[in-house]
Amino acid sequence: MNINAMRARQSRPSVARVYSYVLGGRDSYGVDKDLGDYFIEDLPGSERLAFTNRDAVLRAAKAMAEAGIRQIIDMGCGLPTDENVHDVVRRVHPDTRVVYVDDDPFVVAHGRALLAVDDGIAVLEADIRDPAGIEANAEVQRLIDFDEPVGLLFAMTLSFVNDEENPTSVVQHWADRIASGSRIYLSHFRTGTSREAVTTASKILEAFGRGRFRTDDEIRACFGTLPLDEDGVRPCAQWHTADGDGDQPELTVWEQLVVGGMAHKP
Repeated sequence: MNINAMRARQSRPSVARVYSYVLGGRDSYGVDKDLGDYFIEDLPGSERLAFTNRDAVLRAAKAMAEAGIRQIIDMGCGLPTDENVHDVVRRVHPDTRVVYVDDDPFVVAHGRALLAVDDGIAVLEADIRDPAGIEANAEVQRLIDFDEPVGLLFAMTLSFVNDEENPTSVVQHWADRIASGSRIYLSHFRTGTSREAVTTASKILEAFGRGRFRTDDEIRACFGTLPLDEDGVRPCAQWHTADGDGDQPELTVWEQLVVGGMAHKP
């Protein structure tokens, strides 16, 4: 990427950098901090969107590892945090191979510096809307054996894929490619009708200029032909938690806006 293109990207907020800032990260630009501060200060409590999503992603990664999966592709990994996907899965299987994917060169540079700690981890600059290109990447070919079960994580990334770009086809490409026993987890912004929900959706989509919030049925449809696990699609704050279907605290309006689900390849 040339210097002018890089400056242009730095002049507008990045999903990954704003997300990191809200989570407490420091690797952001002023434009990212301004947007993050809007959510933290003007919509107090909305930061729960980021925290509950991140917690659910790590639970999904752990569940994949506990199911015996030893290779993971994280589609839209974002900036490194205190606890990353490879940290979680390697506590279960130390030999797990992980490919992190993001389309932000700033994120990729940081990821390569902090996440690529050995030959079993790679960080790629790629667009999730180009699954064939990702599959053909030399690092993916080196680390991922598609004849064995694979875990794929789509943490909020499909929320920023427009309808005409067909988010279902993105997932279906991988569903057709992966072996039996593989799993795909995705989380997504959910359509809401409250004032807070409408304000949040408007601000996010205006700031990033793409994607949309979707209904539960539309989010389920993103899994294509893959059957959902028993948890189905539910708020991330309640997805795959230790409490299961027992008594749980009432969700805030913000926690109702981000949902997740996992499907498996029979």
